[in-house]
Amino acid sequence: MTITSADYVEAIRAAIDRTGTTQHDAVTRAADLFTATLQAGGVIQAFGCGHSEALAMEIAGRAGGLVPTNRIALRDIVLYGGEPASVLADPQLERTPGVAHRLYELAPVKPDDLFVIASNSGVNGAVVEMARLVKQRGHALIAITSLAHSARVDSRHDSGLKLTDLADVVLDNGAPYGDAALDYGSGAVGAISSITAALLAQQIVVEVVARLLALGVTPPVYLSDNVPGGREHNKLLEERYAGRIRRTA
Repeated sequence: MTITSADYVEAIRAAIDRTGTTQHDAVTRAADLFTATLQAGGVIQAFGCGHSEALAMEIAGRAGGLVPTNRIALRDIVLYGGEPASVLADPQLERTPGVAHRLYELAPVKPDDLFVIASNSGVNGAVVEMARLVKQRGHALIAITSLAHSARVDSRHDSGLKLTDLADVVLDNGAPYGDAALDYGSGAVGAISSITAALLAQQIVVEVVARLLALGVTPPVYLSDNVPGGREHNKLLEERYAGRIRRTA
């Protein structure tokens, strides 16, 4: 079976078109929750394990993105929790429910904060437990996942729940089972989820900024540090959220 990079471009184009159109309602509802959170003085807390951490990076701390955002990652138990770096080499870490409690305790979370949790499968222990904890603490929760993949695998959490069972809004990243798009006979190649999840995240941000502008509110949006005045602009905005986002003291 012959595959080419052009085939991957076509697969990505189809996935983007599908995700960008079929998820409009979910994007709208997510943007409403984001806007309400920011209006209440809350912060967007983003969490993902493995390659899903790329989604958290897409939301928190990038040019063109919202300033009141914070990224939670497995390595926080080392950076802020005093655990030895060797724990991060454990391949079972993201399947361990207890780590979610430690991450939540270490994060600068306030009651008005909203959580975005990304997981292609939506079934691993740390992700499901974080979702359970978030809802128990009264936070709104947005999930970004692959419905096709999640439907075909069992939960790895003792409760039997999946991320989709707990979220207030579920956005489908459109990735196929196994994530890779191009079958070459004995396997598949060409991941989808990172690209479509980033698309969904940026769609939400655009909708949020549109809502804030309609309310007469200047959106707290990052400029690139690599344009004149960008660093100074960003520092002023970050100071509003000192202690709330980890890019500030």
